[in-house]
Amino acid sequence: MSMTEAIQTIYAEKGYRKPSLLTENASKKALEDSSWADGLRGIAAVFVMSSHMVLAFARYIVRPADGLHAHSSLLQKPFFRLVGQGPAWVALFFILSGFVNALKPVKLAKAGNIETALSNLGVSSFKRSFRLFLPATAATVISWFICQLGAYETARNSDAYWLYTTSPKQSLCWTDAVNDLVYAIRTTWTYNPDNPYDQPQWALLYLLQGSMFVFTVLLVTINLKSSFRLAALVMCYFWSFNWGIKLGDPMVGINVFAGIILVELHHSKFPLLLCPYSHFFTPPLAVTGLFLMSFPSQFQPWTYWSNFLLEACHKIAPVDIEVSRFWPTIGAQVLTLSIVLSPHLRRALSHRWLLWLGKISFPLYLLHGSLMRSVLSWMLFYGQTLKNIEEHDGNNTIIVLRYPLPGIPTFLVVMPLFLAILLGATHLWAVKVEPWFGLITDKAQKTMFTKEDWPILTSNGRNRTA
Repeated sequence: MSMTEAIQTIYAEKGYRKPSLLTENASKKALEDSSWADGLRGIAAVFVMSSHMVLAFARYIVRPADGLHAHSSLLQKPFFRLVGQGPAWVALFFILSGFVNALKPVKLAKAGNIETALSNLGVSSFKRSFRLFLPATAATVISWFICQLGAYETARNSDAYWLYTTSPKQSLCWTDAVNDLVYAIRTTWTYNPDNPYDQPQWALLYLLQGSMFVFTVLLVTINLKSSFRLAALVMCYFWSFNWGIKLGDPMVGINVFAGIILVELHHSKFPLLLCPYSHFFTPPLAVTGLFLMSFPSQFQPWTYWSNFLLEACHKIAPVDIEVSRFWPTIGAQVLTLSIVLSPHLRRALSHRWLLWLGKISFPLYLLHGSLMRSVLSWMLFYGQTLKNIEEHDGNNTIIVLRYPLPGIPTFLVVMPLFLAILLGATHLWAVKVEPWFGLITDKAQKTMFTKEDWPILTSNGRNRTA
């Protein structure tokens, strides 16, 4: 019995209206398409940026309430507070990294093209390293240069928390500045990554690490049958809880392995078999994921819902787990699972505007911090004078001179203009700058790889050497 006939039979047995061929074909096409990952990545990038906006201008959203069992404003409540849930959206980056990097090798392995799958793994891992390092280094150099010109001084002296804590001082001289640049580039890719010129780059080492996880685990399991490979991936998923804690890994392993597991599900028959029921169970699944992603990183006992999740975490999670990341990580995985099983969610996330956001997601991640510390700060604090601001350092209160935050009318005028500038800059980066990184990567591949190592498929899907 064909898949189409199976779906028709299921509908008939359950008494549902028999779906049209167009509906079936549309659902099947949606379930085979993986472009939704780009749309979801674009959304995640936007919310990472919004979380930094929250840390800069609306830190109260980080708390689930104004005090223990006190009132919660709208943006402190579940779902609405996702605008400030950076850890949850970063977890999605890691899941999508595992998903996208494993998508083609697993497909080739299922088709019996093991040699091509192995070659593809090697080449894609090599290119992944270049495609992370080159843009990140370029963004660091740009941020370093404008910092030396004094572009961050307004942000560094403002009362916007995330801006003044991530804005470095100018170096004393250009010799020191060059040393500081080398330090920033080097420490972006070392243990406990630290880039003083672009704080969000802390995640790049872990994204590279996640890519190596994909390469290593698929290198070992690519010859296994799908069921045994899935069993190995599930073992790695739970095992990674243990060694992730020991290594100080911010939930990279379990998210990457979850992404590979979802690739196995994506290439299986289950999404299509469950398609007739997807509109019943995937919306509650997605809502559950978003609810768990709302778990606050601080002050969890202050509300009943977050305290309930906190106590549940202590009961079911491994000892010494990073509590602030546990539920957002699980929630991100549940959300992605609901998308894999839902043709409707896949189609929605494949909208052309979301695909465009996905295209500029990495430039947006790299550039938003520098533009917030420069352009946004100039626009918001233009004409302001330094005033005495109280800051609390433990039990001590100190007085510092800072530019006070402007009023809401200023934000309403400035923010749309800044977002237009930011999206325009990231689009130009994606169109004009990214292709150069691609050319450099391809040149390095041609130089460093033997031609026989390039993965090529013939029209009938069989291996062929280059």
